Amino acid sequence: YGNALQAAVCGGAGKDIVKLLLDKGAGVNVRGGYYGNALQAASHGGNKDIVELLLDKRANVNAQGGEYGNALQAASYGGDKDIVEL
Repeated sequence: YGNALQAAVCGGAGKDIVKLLLDKGAGVNVRGGYYGNALQAASHGGNKDIVELLLDKRANVNAQGGEYGNALQAASYGGDKDIVEL
């Protein structure tokens, strides 16, 4: 994982932990790691609540990088239609 926020998203830490990290200053758009950023990780994992939280915190939906290129591609690859439509 590129950072603690990505690790929390991928590790199933839950929305409360992700929110705590964001409230304590974790960068919502920090890039790096396998998924590129936390939004891509949450999108691929099908975690709609966390995707919505990250979007509310102004995650960049157009950020490029990681295994899937961007959040839309990650959501598509993950097969979650609801997240693709967000």
